[in-house]
Amino acid sequence: MRKSVVAIVGKPNVGKSTIFNRLAGERISIVEDIPGVTRDRIYTGTEWLNTKFNVIDTGGIEIGDEPLLVQMRQQAEIAIDEADVIIFMVNGKEGITAADEEVSRMLFKSNKPVVLAVNKIDNPEMREKIYEYYSLGFGEPFPISGTHGLGLGDLLDEVIKHFPEREVEDIDEDIIRFSLIGRPNVGKSSLVNAILGEERVIVSDIAGTTRDAIDTPFKREDNEFIIIDTAGMRKRGKVYEKTEKYSVLRALRAIERSDVVLVVLDAESGIIEQDKKIAGYAHEAGKAVVVVVNKWDTVEKDDKTMAKFEEKVRGEFQFLDYAPIIFLSALTKKRTHTLLPRILEASENHSKRVQTNILNDVIMDSLALNPTPSIKGRKLKILYATQVAVKPPTFVVFVNEPELMHFSYKRFLENRLREAFGFEGTPIKIYARQRK
Repeated sequence: MRKSVVAIVGKPNVGKSTIFNRLAGERISIVEDIPGVTRDRIYTGTEWLNTKFNVIDTGGIEIGDEPLLVQMRQQAEIAIDEADVIIFMVNGKEGITAADEEVSRMLFKSNKPVVLAVNKIDNPEMREKIYEYYSLGFGEPFPISGTHGLGLGDLLDEVIKHFPEREVEDIDEDIIRFSLIGRPNVGKSSLVNAILGEERVIVSDIAGTTRDAIDTPFKREDNEFIIIDTAGMRKRGKVYEKTEKYSVLRALRAIERSDVVLVVLDAESGIIEQDKKIAGYAHEAGKAVVVVVNKWDTVEKDDKTMAKFEEKVRGEFQFLDYAPIIFLSALTKKRTHTLLPRILEASENHSKRVQTNILNDVIMDSLALNPTPSIKGRKLKILYATQVAVKPPTFVVFVNEPELMHFSYKRFLENRLREAFGFEGTPIKIYARQRK
């Protein structure tokens, strides 16, 4: 079920990013400190009263050198297009400005629910100032303080009232959902067409797949798939083509609904920072990943070219060391036949369960091979382990003192599990817990 999206909109310096960071709080995914993971804080998940949703910080959307008013309009347009509910933020210390009125006119035309937040109301005496904001026409203004975290509970109570009712999809676990993510012009749409080809068999009776025009069900041999294509996912226009971060917003929607994510790279133009940002979201979401190097036909090759490019991908995407890499050309369809078997393998590994007794045999063998280290005279003792979840495979290791489980030893255990059980294409998570 897709999460609702909340966008924070307003003129510069009203405190949008401060509120965004407070809403994100501890809910931001915490990923091991591995080189190559690049996060973009424009979009994050959060939770209020057991309701999970995503938040967009439009203050993080920078659009070239356009005049301020044009930038504001473009940022608001992106938020309006993406959001289910909009938080319109104003500066309570300034009163209503012409820029506030400009943004309010845009929001009125959007027909989206708007909740008005008056920021920088840092003490009770200032609350009398909020009444003038009724004139903006969005109903009750909510006084908040980003600096001190005041009033956010009342604001969020109002926000979640406006979330649309979501139908729960009847998801068939046998159908593999995969998406293609990547920056513009890496060939995602061409690759979708190459995968579907002329042999596609549309599976028309799958519940929940006809609601969204970007979902394409098809069948190969005995396996059913759904492609979630991020290319052209929303309306196109100059603002989106010029805003790299918009491709991240589109990708995140698709990642959320996928079992397997194809990170599509352009062999011709090489790897850029945006590729790592987008791939980092798939990793943090715990999805199975296959790295696809497209346009391989455009590269001059010798017998070492592929190995060198693969080495470069491994160096830039160290956090995706579990992901297989496929070189192909969507244009010529060369090697595209190798893609679906890898997607199938990654999906199976993403859902793999390991029997507890076999798991603990591997853990005990690992301890014999590499005994746990001592830290300041205290030694980590691993008692037993169990798998607690799939998608991705998640393991809890019960120990005497969790703080003694160093990242490097956890990494060693992960490598041992991969050697024993495969898990190619999927991240795995290991948590240390104290046995009580």
